[in-house]
Amino acid sequence: MTHLLVEVDGLTVDFPVGAPGAYVRAVDGISFTLEPGRALGLVGESGSGKSTVAAALLGLHRGTGARLGGAVRVGGTDVGSAGPGELRALRGGVAAMVFQDPLSSLDPYHAIGDQIAEVHRIHTAASRRAARARAVQVLDRVGIPDAVRRSRARPHEFSGGMRQRALIAMALACEPRLLIADEPTTALDVTVQAQILDLLHGLREERGLGLLLVTHDVGVAAGSVDDLLVLRDGAAVERGPVHRLLARPAAPYTRALLAAVPRLDAPRTPRPRPTGSAPGSAPVVEARALRREFGRGRRRVAAVDGVSLTVRAGETLGIVGESGSGKSTLGRMLVGLLEPGEGQVRRGGAEVTGITPGAQMVFQDPVSSLNPRRSVGESIADPLRAAGQRDEAAVRARVGELLTRVGLDPAHYDRYPHEFSGGQRQRVGIARALAPGPSLIVCDEPVSALDVTTQAQVTALLAEIQRESGIALVFIAHDLAVVRQVSDRVAVMRRGRMVEEGPVDEVYDRPAHPYTRQLLDAVPALDPELAAERRSARREVFA
Repeated sequence: MTHLLVEVDGLTVDFPVGAPGAYVRAVDGISFTLEPGRALGLVGESGSGKSTVAAALLGLHRGTGARLGGAVRVGGTDVGSAGPGELRALRGGVAAMVFQDPLSSLDPYHAIGDQIAEVHRIHTAASRRAARARAVQVLDRVGIPDAVRRSRARPHEFSGGMRQRALIAMALACEPRLLIADEPTTALDVTVQAQILDLLHGLREERGLGLLLVTHDVGVAAGSVDDLLVLRDGAAVERGPVHRLLARPAAPYTRALLAAVPRLDAPRTPRPRPTGSAPGSAPVVEARALRREFGRGRRRVAAVDGVSLTVRAGETLGIVGESGSGKSTLGRMLVGLLEPGEGQVRRGGAEVTGITPGAQMVFQDPVSSLNPRRSVGESIADPLRAAGQRDEAAVRARVGELLTRVGLDPAHYDRYPHEFSGGQRQRVGIARALAPGPSLIVCDEPVSALDVTTQAQVTALLAEIQRESGIALVFIAHDLAVVRQVSDRVAVMRRGRMVEEGPVDEVYDRPAHPYTRQLLDAVPALDPELAAERRSARREVFA
């Protein structure tokens, strides 16, 4: 019989809420096992209990007030009864965790190599010199170029993908047998995401690591794990081999989850064109040879370099490209948040500068774009007051209409952002953008942090609003499958330049530029065999 690396039997987790003695159940009777060298994916919507289960494997709920039941054993250690010393030995030495947001997991004041070396010294008797050498070694293993030099860099000097590699290097520093990856690719573009997933797969093959992959993206899990465990509201819905579960899901919830996954090969619903959006009509927004540079002297770089585009009423232009390609800089120039260094932005046929009510933006992270000290109703009301509306009864009535329009309760005017889910907060952001009656909305990664079912709800809402009002949309995203579903045309950006632009089906089905083909090949596939073929092809390219 194979020795089990992880044994979870009837795990329950209750969190304290409100009055003393009151609890809410977050995990309800979860059981599973994991063998060395195998990979298990925990999938489900936000709030399904995935991360709570993962944290329980390392005893991270200890001292939080949470109440745990059932049994958890990792590498032979009973996590529930383990003392402080046993837990220290477990964390890092037996099992290590890679979190979703590397910026919040890395100390901004210390060099990456020093942080990895410190972890190694905590769990071993290594000298400072040996720990530093180990840090360089694992940074090199995870694909950080010039590891000796880059080990002296601080987190802000690394790209998002490199920071995630650094976290994986830190997790590997003490040779763990189990790697727990909690949404490790959520904020990464498709090519970097593919690199990180390939890295995790390679580590499993080389070292026989067990992998627990926590993700809301079924496509990410499809090509990365052997088995799937689907969670909903803290309970197990279905478990089985990834091939079987994706091809023949037994549970209705699993089928619904898979149906919500945006796919490159899914048929697109024809998009009716509102009145006034004929190809020959005047553009709502037009960019002419936009250029914007950042930095000084030799470090000066063109974030956007000579980009021109048009978007008409009722039309959605998708903009795709890797991180650093200039997508967000372009979007901010279109709405006036950034001034072009060269070129023009024209709306309604006239050149515009600065922020105007006619163009609004929906941001990626509604948590940081909403003031936590102001109610959501007041945040939505701000653009109305800025436009000169002084009748408070009219303002409140208009906000109520907007809340209703985006599927929220007008009675929630006085609630604060933390009282809403991620998808609900994004709806608040859309309501705020709609408040001044814009003709253009630029959506900058509006669904990247949301699970697939919430993504589908938000994109459907935007499409419905567009059908009713004829608003022009610019949809910036790193998820090419989402962009195909929502866009009429797509522009592909690389290193500040637009390398390809055209009708979305034409660009996706017959890409003209090699970079576009590279992006499309990196999109996660729901077919595990296809995912394996693509991984092998990428290995051959980089061999």
